[in-house]
Amino acid sequence: MTRPDWVPQSVDVSVPSIARAYDFMLGGGHNFAVDREIALRIDLMMPGLRAGARVNRAFLGRAVRFMTERGVRQFLDIGSGIPTVSNVHEVAQGVDPSCRVVYVDRDPIAVAHSELMLAGNDLAAVVRADMRDVEGILTSAPVRRLLDLDQPVGVLMLLMLHWVPDEWEPARLVARYRDALPAGSYLAASHVSADHVGSRMHRAAEMIERSGSPDRMAVRTHAEILALFDGFDLVEPGLVGCGEWRPSGPADIADEPMMNMLLYAGVGRKT
Repeated sequence: MTRPDWVPQSVDVSVPSIARAYDFMLGGGHNFAVDREIALRIDLMMPGLRAGARVNRAFLGRAVRFMTERGVRQFLDIGSGIPTVSNVHEVAQGVDPSCRVVYVDRDPIAVAHSELMLAGNDLAAVVRADMRDVEGILTSAPVRRLLDLDQPVGVLMLLMLHWVPDEWEPARLVARYRDALPAGSYLAASHVSADHVGSRMHRAAEMIERSGSPDRMAVRTHAEILALFDGFDLVEPGLVGCGEWRPSGPADIADEPMMNMLLYAGVGRKT
């Protein structure tokens, strides 16, 4: 295949990328045949998966608006992925143009396209980093320039924490971010679960592992996901199906009811 100019030389386009597969499910164009293949195979296993991706994206917008309406003016989007529609800075700055946003991702294509998207926007930036490097992220030049860590921050970890295996201690990892932020900060997160789709989610995780992707999906229960919000007070309606978190209209909800429960989603406030 011809290598597009927008692909960094460090990227092996023969290996599937979850970030690029998600881009495909959202209708984006920054993906390759190997990414589309794995996305379509999982979609066959769980019909409507792409609708679930859109439901998650709609949740992002609602969560950001919820936080801005409560006075949050700075955001840290961890595992932000390849830019698509209704990105965090677009939603937040649509409410208040002074909002500041830092995106974090380890995927070189996600970072490269974020840099292009943010060119000329002095109030948003991107950091290439692994989310486990908490200190490195919080002391990075973009964070030091844009975020005041003595003031509330809205942290987003959407479709992120199920890529953190148990041996990485995800609850402790989230707690490190929580402890670095002041009271009044928020955490918004979404996470896949097999609670309502049985063994199909576990088979999808096994398929991803066999595909050659370096990512491994940890499928957790409601109780296990709830534990990741330790130290945060969940706002109503709590940890619920992604399509059930304060939907603003039919567009926020998948036509297939099961896809609304493919992900759990919640927003918590540090007190």
